[in-house]
Amino acid sequence: MSFLFARRAYLFVAMSLLSAALISAPASAHGPSRQKVIEKIEIAAPADKVWVIVGNFQDLTWVPGVEKTEGTGGNSPEAKRKLILKNGVIEESLTKYDEASKTISYKIDNVDPKILPVNNYAATISIKEEGGKSIVEWKGAFYRGFMNNDPPPEQSDEAAIKAVTDIYKSGLTALKTKVEGK
Repeated sequence: MSFLFARRAYLFVAMSLLSAALISAPASAHGPSRQKVIEKIEIAAPADKVWVIVGNFQDLTWVPGVEKTEGTGGNSPEAKRKLILKNGVIEESLTKYDEASKTISYKIDNVDPKILPVNNYAATISIKEEGGKSIVEWKGAFYRGFMNNDPPPEQSDEAAIKAVTDIYKSGLTALKTKVEGK
């Protein structure tokens, strides 16, 4: 009996150690976390007036830094556009277009992380009318440009968040100026 008891005790300890190793292994793994940025602005104009600009997927030239937009497919699902910048090109696809709720969603298909330090980027711009004014919200989710551990500073989480935040803030400010005519 003692041999059988010792064998069971050995198996129990071995299984406990194996279980502990398997449970703790994923906890020690590290990689990039999905980041999110949300920016909003109030524009002194009805939502329909703002939507005329934002709702045209084929024209993002209201965002500073975008020199030209080339695209195909209009505002239909899977429409494509290329944002021509001074320092490169960003290729994007339309993923959702809802004129009734004034919401447009898109994703980046191709970008050099030296231009915009992100991966797996998706964003939504929505417009809500409140008291004759518009609240425009631009939100995005993405991973940093360097997908492995120990990213260089220019492709870190912080760099990605700063780059996207800067685009959203400058874009929304430019949109407000364009719509309000100031």
